[in-house]
Amino acid sequence: MNDLWEGVAAAFWLVVMLDADLMEITARSLQVTLTAVVIAAALGLPMGAWLAINRFRFRRLTIAVLNALMGLPPVVVGLVVYIMLSRSGPLGVLNLLFTPTAMVIAQVIIVTPLIASIAHQALRDLWADYHDLLISLNTTKGQRIRALIWDARRSLLTATLAGFGRAIGEVGAIMIVGGNIDHLTRVLTTAISLETSQGNFALALGLGFVLIGLAIAANLAIHTLSRTERAGRW
Repeated sequence: MNDLWEGVAAAFWLVVMLDADLMEITARSLQVTLTAVVIAAALGLPMGAWLAINRFRFRRLTIAVLNALMGLPPVVVGLVVYIMLSRSGPLGVLNLLFTPTAMVIAQVIIVTPLIASIAHQALRDLWADYHDLLISLNTTKGQRIRALIWDARRSLLTATLAGFGRAIGEVGAIMIVGGNIDHLTRVLTTAISLETSQGNFALALGLGFVLIGLAIAANLAIHTLSRTERAGRW
C-alpha cells in the first residue's frame, strides 16, 4: 500500500513540476489528436449536413452504415492503414508509416464517422424547421449546408468534442501505425502502456492523470455546451 501511495505522490509531482518527458508526450498527443479532429470535423460536419438535407435511394442504408462505423474497431483501422502505408502497400512510396502523419490518418478514419453521425442527428430536426424557408429562398445545396452548420454550431461543436474524447484515448491504431517511437510517435496512451510494462509506475500514473484531465475537460465542455444549447431554445 505504501508503494502505491508513493507512486501516486511521485506521479503528482511529475505533473506539478511539468516533467520534460511528460510535457513532450502530452504536447505530441494534443498535436496529433487536434489535427485529426480538425480534419475529421471538416469532413464529417458537411457529410452529416448533406445527409440531413438530401433524399436518395440508399439514404437509410448509408446512414445505417455510418452509424455502424462509429463502432469500428481501432485495431482494424490501424491494420488497414498499416497495410496501405507499408513499403509493399499502394502508398508505401510516401514513407508515412511510423510517423505522426500516419497516426493522424488513422484517427481521422476512426473519428469522422462519429462526428458525421452526431452531426446528422443534430441537423436532421433543424432541417425540418428550416426546409420551407430555405427552399422558398431558392438557395443552393451548399448554401443550405452552410446555413444549417452555422445555426447548429454549438451542437456541432459538441460533436467535435466527442470526437476529441474518442481520439485522445485511442491506443490500438496509433500503436500499430505509429510504433511508439520515443521523441517521434510516442503519445499519452502508448507511453502509459510502455511505462507500465517497464514498471515505471510514477511516469505511467502521471501520464494517466494528464489523460484523465483531458478527457474530463472534454466531457465538461460537452455538458456545458449541451446545457447552453438547451437554454437557448427556450
